[in-house]
Amino acid sequence: MRLRKIASIEAANKFLEYYLPVFAKRFGIPPAKEGDLHRPLPKGVDLDRILCVKTERTLNNDFTIAHDKKLYQILDNTVAKKLMVEERIDGSMIMRYKDATLRFKEITNRPPKKAYEFKIRKVYIPPADHPWKRNFKINPQYSQYQQREKVAPKEKGLLLTAQT
Repeated sequence: MRLRKIASIEAANKFLEYYLPVFAKRFGIPPAKEGDLHRPLPKGVDLDRILCVKTERTLNNDFTIAHDKKLYQILDNTVAKKLMVEERIDGSMIMRYKDATLRFKEITNRPPKKAYEFKIRKVYIPPADHPWKRNFKINPQYSQYQQREKVAPKEKGLLLTAQT
């Protein structure tokens, strides 16, 4: 179309009347069998459930979910963390958790959040005779655990003077 300098819709439609039969003749393939080859739908297949928009949503602690800028309250008692919202072709909406359909209603306004009161706790100050405030002295019975020099004092003096 660009090579023929077609710039309007009317000219494009006129060109397609000529071009489509040529294209079909060049690339078209005749069918292997004539007739309708559609099969009947098997029993138990729900096309509405297959041909819908599915969105996973997180269930809040107050059994609400947010979907499409709206808030919904789940009326059934469930242990779900996440559930699936199905928007059907006919405009209806279904919420499911593990193949179970959940009842719900739309909430127009969110209930106000409960204000949490912070309590200031007093800092614990232990009394003067508390074990944390005692002066600890090394008990003589534990003196055996103190480090001992492995070198005799005379040799230590010689080592210090030899290095300097």
